[in-house]
Amino acid sequence: MKQKLEEISRKNVLVSSLLAQSASNSGEDEPFSTARASVSNLIGADGPGGEGSDASNPGNHEPSQSLPARNTKLSLLDQHSELKKKAEAVKENELERQLKEEEKILESVAEKKALMAVSELAKGIQYQEPIKTSWRPPRWATKLPESAHTRLREKFRIVVEGESLPPPLASFKAMKFPRALISALKRKNIRKPSPIQMQGLPAILSGRDIIGIAFTGSGKTLVFVLPLVMFALEQELKLPFSPNEGPYGLVIVPSRELAKQIYEIAEFYSEALASASQKSSRNHSNSHSQPLPRLRAALCIGGVSVKEQMEVVNRGVHIMVATPGRLIDMLQKKMVTLAVCRYLVMDEADRMIDMGFEEDIRTIFSYFTGQRQTALFSATMPKKIQNFARSALVKPVTVNVGRAGAASKDIVQEVEYVTAEAKIVHLLSTLQKTEPPVLIFAEKKADVDAIHEYLLLKGVEAVAIHGGKDMEERSRAINEFRAGEKDVLVATDVASKGLDFQEIKHVINYDMPDDIENYVHRIGRTGRYGKKGIATTFINKSVDQSILLDLKLLLVEAKQRLPPFLAALQTEAELKALAAGLDAAAAEQGLDADKGCSYCGGLGHRITNCPKLEAIQSKAASSVGRKDYLASGAADW
Repeated sequence: MKQKLEEISRKNVLVSSLLAQSASNSGEDEPFSTARASVSNLIGADGPGGEGSDASNPGNHEPSQSLPARNTKLSLLDQHSELKKKAEAVKENELERQLKEEEKILESVAEKKALMAVSELAKGIQYQEPIKTSWRPPRWATKLPESAHTRLREKFRIVVEGESLPPPLASFKAMKFPRALISALKRKNIRKPSPIQMQGLPAILSGRDIIGIAFTGSGKTLVFVLPLVMFALEQELKLPFSPNEGPYGLVIVPSRELAKQIYEIAEFYSEALASASQKSSRNHSNSHSQPLPRLRAALCIGGVSVKEQMEVVNRGVHIMVATPGRLIDMLQKKMVTLAVCRYLVMDEADRMIDMGFEEDIRTIFSYFTGQRQTALFSATMPKKIQNFARSALVKPVTVNVGRAGAASKDIVQEVEYVTAEAKIVHLLSTLQKTEPPVLIFAEKKADVDAIHEYLLLKGVEAVAIHGGKDMEERSRAINEFRAGEKDVLVATDVASKGLDFQEIKHVINYDMPDDIENYVHRIGRTGRYGKKGIATTFINKSVDQSILLDLKLLLVEAKQRLPPFLAALQTEAELKALAAGLDAAAAEQGLDADKGCSYCGGLGHRITNCPKLEAIQSKAASSVGRKDYLASGAADW
């Protein structure tokens, strides 16, 4: 044994000397090869297989196959290029694998059941062609080459998808609206269409189904209200609505306040048409033309007497604006029918689905008896919602002005680090940044009440709304705030969805919402119709890091100033790898990758680590086996 150890030691010394010799002659190929062969022979002599390591061929002292010969004919630069190509190939494979994984996740969370009526699904009814209307674009617009339409869309950053696209029109006159309606628009200081209206109005007037996505304050409401008024008027002139007939057009929204606002807009333009027509007929008393009829609109929301709402319905209703809960109640009690309804709008569609109204919407769809034109609108509509919505649409036109979920460039976004204890005191100094009116958002009802009480004690003229207050109190608060009688409105997210306060100078987020989409909707109450506004957000260590990262990238996208504590959240290299790297690499390879998360629209993460999706899945997993069989709608027969 001792002799064996001495032999191994002697061979180790010899190996070292041979390696040193090869290092000194590194420029010469032959000494290096000789040294390597000698080393291989020495190792092979007493390797794992004992004497003559190859048990099947003892005495074979050729160099081992496990040590490939170095390709000395390639320079170091060429070797580096080869290694770089291999690394890029591996990276491409990883990118494809990541995108495939994201597609699988999106497919797994996507709704398998189409957003259609139960009777249509059961009978296999599928509408192939959009509804035909009497409206046609001007001849001069149809004769223009497609390149001219493309230039106009590019000028106003309008991205449009779909078949047989209608041309964009840059004036209300070209859209063939009556003079009375154009005059009413001018009274509201609206003289030319916004980008979403340029493409959205011709699409809806043509009878096309539409998904409209544009930043807050861009005029999405008029895109569906003006055609609805014209279609309803056309139906009334052809054959007047009889008692208990209608509605022809239905608008579904997630909140009572938004429903009331849309109802008032529809009433304004309906009244404008009727009054202008009556004035014209009086001025031309010898003319045989009849004045236009006054359209009837109904507001169906919770917290208001059903009896009042039914008074309009009983006379025959042309336009109905409703929240899902009250509408289902009236449909189930046969107070309202959708037999003649051919025009359906879902405003803030993604928010309704997120808030759990999805089954309610399916139920409403089951009351339709024929094909209808469907329009969906929102400022934030992730790919998941768009894919789901398309199942209800026929050859839809998707009109997108800016990225879905992007904040308006007219809003100056400021983020301040404020501890939880100091927030309510810091609020007073923040209010002094601008003159009133100011809107303050808080996540919890208790916080809204506490802020409201504190501001009243400090002598600030403030009102508050949240889901715990009755409808009369909420309506009074909003009316006082709109009229300028109160300087500050404190609210939960019930005031963030679509409500239009034209003169808001400043929005304060008392706390950062759990969802970046809610943040975009909140700050969108200011900076509307091209006016500038300020949004201040308080954050502290209680805010989840993924939400902060989404916020940071949203600020970067809007070219806003980053506070130091937010800039230090992650290094620039990590941010690029996280948010931009995958998107850019996919674009280079021609692969389809959404910017940010395709589930919630956040820029700071991908769907593979979406906190919103994780929270929903955790909630669903915790409720397994705990179904309440006595709950409404829980029966499965």
